[in-house]
Amino acid sequence: MGLKQGWTGRFFEDFEIGDVYRHPLGRTISEADNTWFTLLTMNTSQMHFNAEYAARSEFGKPLVVSTLTLAIAVGQSVTDLTQNAFANLGWDDIKLPHPVFAGDTLYSESLVLEKRESGKRPHAGIVTVRTRTLNQDGREVCSFKRTFYVYKTGAKQLEGIFPEGPTPMSLESESE
Repeated sequence: MGLKQGWTGRFFEDFEIGDVYRHPLGRTISEADNTWFTLLTMNTSQMHFNAEYAARSEFGKPLVVSTLTLAIAVGQSVTDLTQNAFANLGWDDIKLPHPVFAGDTLYSESLVLEKRESGKRPHAGIVTVRTRTLNQDGREVCSFKRTFYVYKTGAKQLEGIFPEGPTPMSLESESE
């Protein structure tokens, strides 16, 4: 018994070139997700929110806005890749080879392409990955390269983030 540390994410040392991470959470996109994201980002393309307009296109219905697809793919990867990152350095080679529609469920996985020590930040390293996102049918709907700074194990910047309560949590304190 005692304090058990929850998942704290990967650190620079944990990444190995060639590793593949299948990110654990799939995400089904709803019409509301698409509408809200379109409104939040001020995207005025009617292909994303006007069913009559979209019906005249080759797709026959509204497309999910591509930046929402990208945002979900990045979000799905955080648990495995950037829980301990402190800066994104770039997204490159973004591709959207297949349309996404409301009702599609997205899954993402990432391949570690490169890693190197930071020349300016001894507490961190730089990692580059390729992420791809598949829909429920296994069709690739998004891919990109992403480069980010990630802390090394023991980086002082991560010390003491979780606050200490006035008394430790325990079975004894529960019975008082």
